[in-house]
Amino acid sequence: MLDLIPAPTAIVDLIDGRLVFIANNMAFRAAGFVCGGEAALLDAIGDRIATFLTSAETRCSVPLQIGDSVDSRYYDVTLARCPDRVSVASCLMTLLDQTAEQRTEASLRREMNTDSLTGLANRMGFGDLVDERIADGKRARYAVLAINLDRFSRVNACMGSLSGDELLISVARRLKGVLRGCDVLARTGGDEFAVLLTLRGGPDDAILVAGRLQQALVQPFQLSDFSISVDCSIGIALGEDTEDEAEDLIRHAQFAVKRSKRTGQTEIYRPHLFDIVRSQFSIETRLRTALEERQLRLAFQPIYDLSNGRINSFEALARWQTPDGQHISPVDFIPVAEESGLIVPLGRWAMDEAARALALWDRQSGGHCGARMAVNLSAVQLQRDDIAAMFAEVLSRHDLTGDRFTIELTESAFIVDPDSTLQTMLALKAMHATIAMDDFGTGYSNLAYLQKLPIDKLKIDRSFVSGMLADRDKVAIVRAILSLAQALGMRTTAEGIETQELEQTLVALGCAFGQGYFYSKPIDADAAYAMLVARNA
Repeated sequence: MLDLIPAPTAIVDLIDGRLVFIANNMAFRAAGFVCGGEAALLDAIGDRIATFLTSAETRCSVPLQIGDSVDSRYYDVTLARCPDRVSVASCLMTLLDQTAEQRTEASLRREMNTDSLTGLANRMGFGDLVDERIADGKRARYAVLAINLDRFSRVNACMGSLSGDELLISVARRLKGVLRGCDVLARTGGDEFAVLLTLRGGPDDAILVAGRLQQALVQPFQLSDFSISVDCSIGIALGEDTEDEAEDLIRHAQFAVKRSKRTGQTEIYRPHLFDIVRSQFSIETRLRTALEERQLRLAFQPIYDLSNGRINSFEALARWQTPDGQHISPVDFIPVAEESGLIVPLGRWAMDEAARALALWDRQSGGHCGARMAVNLSAVQLQRDDIAAMFAEVLSRHDLTGDRFTIELTESAFIVDPDSTLQTMLALKAMHATIAMDDFGTGYSNLAYLQKLPIDKLKIDRSFVSGMLADRDKVAIVRAILSLAQALGMRTTAEGIETQELEQTLVALGCAFGQGYFYSKPIDADAAYAMLVARNA
């Protein structure tokens, strides 16, 4: 049978405005002795007991802490009316010792908030520290610095995780060594650190500290037989940039450090840049839904043969109108699609829809409709997709031949992976497709690629064509591109023709094809077919 140890208990009366202990059991006297006696209890919660005795409450609980911060004891105090002492204001006070539980909880909390490798605060603990600083109300007097070690993963991959851990410990020591006593260093991720910085002179103070942190890592680290150089990127979020949310401040600093990796310098978080990224994320989410629900459509812009004025082909262009009627420009959603990988399903859809439209026009005309289709392929799609297999599948599905298509690629597609691009182009050429370099002159314009790659056509970017009549330099550039294409046996298409004068000038210079608003804006499939019939009749 277990021994039942009674909780420390006492009867307390309120007599002439003073609290008096009437009876104490032995357990209470022992507890009172440990925590400083009855006087210490009354000093700690005497006012609360008096309030209870003068109120209509029958029972309440009060937390109690007695002792200094090093050796505190914690109690859960329960006050209850004494039914057999109705003649005086009296209560039964019971103390339940919670010290062990509180100390265990505090120990677990410290463990949860501490990085086991470096002994620094971890992401959770750092967030709590930032919360405390925000609660102080001195928001303009602090900043969060996010620090990301560059190429740290190579250390783990080449030397092993133990060497990586050793490097992290050494980095932590150096970083902490250049901080002031009022600043806090934390390890918030694998190769990520953060600093809660007290500002004394404004944002420039944060920039100076960031410089010291980077300087601390200049001296190489010695690991085994290797001398390891470590660089870091630093992003800063100022306290006034958040509204009482530690996670927002930390996230802003991490956003700034991503910009720092691109620019190569310390970056301070700018709200408008974050708004742009958030907008792009929204577009990505909505684009994924749009592809699934087939909200996108193709528009077709005619490409004219400048020698006879007939329509030679149509360029297929993706258009997106949301269910609520909002038109989202390709300038906005194409880069998002490339970054997110959605360009692969988007590109496959565009190729299939273009082929579907061309096959429909053939059926409507009772045979070959007399036009080709130009379809753009992204450099990202070229890297991630099996373009040749996809194109062959589309041709088979719609009973078309490859010579009905022009595949337009930008210069970046040739630069990223020349060998793979060449193999893809040769496979497309084997299916008799025409290969065009889009936006020629705006990128690398490496003449060596023009010689090596099986390119049939150069498309002169509209930035050179628009306004060329008033700019001799543009005329010279267009003339040079036309001469280059002729020397290499390539045909040319001028984009952005908006006036008849431009058309006549380009014809005089020897350009073969043209497209632009002078002929037509991009239109839907039915209108495009009607234009084809009317123009080429």
